[in-house]
Amino acid sequence: MRDSHDWVALRDGGPGFGRAPERGPRTPRRFHPGPATAMPALPRYDVGRAGPAAAPARVPIPQRKDQPRMSTLSEGAVFDALRTVQEPELGRDIVTLNMVKAVAIDGPKVAFTIELTTPACPLKDEIEQNARAALAGLGASEVEITWGAMVRRAAPAAGPALLDGVKNIIAVASGKGGVGKSTVSANLAVALARSGAAVGLLDADITGPNIPLMMGLEGSPAAGPENKILPLERYGVKVISIAFFVPDGQPIVWRGPLVGGAIQQFLRDVAWGDLDYLVVDLPPGTSDAQLTLAQAVPISGSVLVTTPQQVAISDVEKALAMFRRMSVPVIGVVENMSAFVCPHCGEATEIFGRGGAERFARDHDIEFLGGIPLDVTVRQGGDAGIPAVAQREPGPAAEAMTTLAKTVAARMSVRAARQQPVLTIS
Repeated sequence: MRDSHDWVALRDGGPGFGRAPERGPRTPRRFHPGPATAMPALPRYDVGRAGPAAAPARVPIPQRKDQPRMSTLSEGAVFDALRTVQEPELGRDIVTLNMVKAVAIDGPKVAFTIELTTPACPLKDEIEQNARAALAGLGASEVEITWGAMVRRAAPAAGPALLDGVKNIIAVASGKGGVGKSTVSANLAVALARSGAAVGLLDADITGPNIPLMMGLEGSPAAGPENKILPLERYGVKVISIAFFVPDGQPIVWRGPLVGGAIQQFLRDVAWGDLDYLVVDLPPGTSDAQLTLAQAVPISGSVLVTTPQQVAISDVEKALAMFRRMSVPVIGVVENMSAFVCPHCGEATEIFGRGGAERFARDHDIEFLGGIPLDVTVRQGGDAGIPAVAQREPGPAAEAMTTLAKTVAARMSVRAARQQPVLTIS
């Protein structure tokens, strides 16, 4: 046995053993292995040095099979991937619809803009999810999407062109008073504006103008360039009403031709500017105001408002027949005051009945745009000049009217897409 002071010195490439000097230099004893005990050659070490005299050979490390391959993104590949993403309302891909703009690629990062057909698009989240999934399949590690919107004109190019800067005119009608038509008009306009659209609101209910009160507007419009009337503005909506030009409490006792003339002037002499949507709050009934509007400008679509009971349904049926006779497109019917939900117990009470508008829509082959529940915040906001959709804590009725605005905007986009040819370059 060798003691703890033994050390190994390997000289001249050959193995050898020795003993540490205790009292002086000592010649190490040599070990000569026989054939049965041959040892492999060991690396050369020098006495007094900490490591080998030469660095060992570099051994290549094999690549892991699950390592991601380098991305080869290109603009063409990005466009090809996005061709698989459909615009659900229009039924075509977003590349064919020319909705993809400003593609920029920086290594594995991709940035681009999606130009929606309306800022109130109800399916924006679905489009974003599908676009990100399509590009992830190409190896894109980061996708930045910027959103834009270009509202198309849904009305035919032919016909009256009294409002060059207005792309879409939406008429809100009921055929009967007291069903909340003006409330729907005001909240529809504000909800569209809050989504980012340029919106105007024309109070065509000449003998019963309530829009200024609901919008919280007072004062008289000023004269602008070319002696045009400058509309008042609130909540991002340009508003005009006969109430701005008469003293409070004074009745408007006019015959039909005067009513039609006032609507003509509001269309012709107001500086509306460029608008995506002009919402027109029509008076109840089927008379001069409706005829004047339909003859003066191309109406893009109409929204019918009713309550569930049969008394209101019978009148909205006449409004539907009037629009069809004048070849005005009908977007659908909305049921206002569909039920009252108790804020304390949550129980729903159907004060005016149930399902009247839905049955009406089914019987007349038009779309049912949903129901708006009775909500005390709607009445409070109407009296205070704060529409339900603009309140700090919107209630269930505000949520329903926001959904209504998105649906109406989507239907306008579908009509515009069907009227305009799409050029596809392959």
